Amino acid sequence: MSNIDFSELQSIIEINSWTKNKEGVDKNGEIFAYWLETLGYTLTRYPREEIGDHLHLVSPRKEGKKLLLLGHLDTVFPPDTFEDFKEDDEWIYGPGVCDMKGGNYVALQALRNVYEKFGEINNIDFLLVSDEETGSDDSKHLSAKLAHDYDYCMVFEAAGLHNEVVTGRKGVGTFFIDIEGVAAHAGNHYANGVDANLEAAHKLIQLVALTDLEKETTVNVGKIDGGIGANTISPHALLTFELRYTHTRERDRVLKAVDEIVTCSHVEGTESTLSGGIQRDVMQPSPLQMTFIDNINDLCNIMLPTEQRGGVSDANIVSSQGVATLDGWGPYGDGDHTIHERASKKSFSERIDLVTEIFEHFLEGKI
Repeated sequence: MSNIDFSELQSIIEINSWTKNKEGVDKNGEIFAYWLETLGYTLTRYPREEIGDHLHLVSPRKEGKKLLLLGHLDTVFPPDTFEDFKEDDEWIYGPGVCDMKGGNYVALQALRNVYEKFGEINNIDFLLVSDEETGSDDSKHLSAKLAHDYDYCMVFEAAGLHNEVVTGRKGVGTFFIDIEGVAAHAGNHYANGVDANLEAAHKLIQLVALTDLEKETTVNVGKIDGGIGANTISPHALLTFELRYTHTRERDRVLKAVDEIVTCSHVEGTESTLSGGIQRDVMQPSPLQMTFIDNINDLCNIMLPTEQRGGVSDANIVSSQGVATLDGWGPYGDGDHTIHERASKKSFSERIDLVTEIFEHFLEGKI
């Protein structure tokens, strides 16, 4: 089992990498890029003005299949909120120790191991994006485009409790329905008003009714805005809702129904407009993914534990492009997105050893 000196990881944990802190995210990225360039990688930088730059680190090419490693550079903690690193016998603590500077570090250490063994790395590339924690609204287009160059993808979000890897994640979309009515005095001219709030109430009930828990499809109207005051018929309302789903059939069913809900007015005279969309499409188990798992199990003489998660990651994006994708290759941890975030030292060692073995088999052309 690998012995790890966590002081190197500590050096990047203590850099604030909040998504909106471009300077900190870029500094984190520069360090990772330097570490990878010492292994023969070439950097392609995708500059961004308001968020950190996206980094695509490419190894020398040769004939054979291509493997993409995927991680993100940003964390969720603004400056001066949670920036410390500490450790005890079993755990390390700090922002990003499992989500996902720690995961990126697992990939890095495994790459260092195979570089030391083979003297070179071919056909294993690393994409590090800067905005995953805010929905990958910018990087998802780059990730989807680059995905077509690869046969496999390993994503280094945190492992499950028993070191499970992730084979499926729900798709997610965020939508907005703007409803326009006509304002009128609720006492003197009630009948002249067109009540946008009432229309919103009808639509809310219809939207929530699209939920199908047996199929793990949920529609949640999480926020409602509307009206001016109790004495005025509401001239405007806004519904904000989220869709989560486990299959493209459910995505298509709900999206068709939403269009119908927006088009049909229950309160005569209201007009509704839909905006927003799918942020990350569903990550569905696939035959290609199962072949990937079977190869790992056979070559590494293991039975890789798997799980599906309701939360999303950039694995959704690459998987939706038809690439055999497995997520959860980082260390096991908990408390992510809180000031109690921690990661298991034992899990780091186990993950680095396993990922190193997978990389070795890949470089030998067995995967």
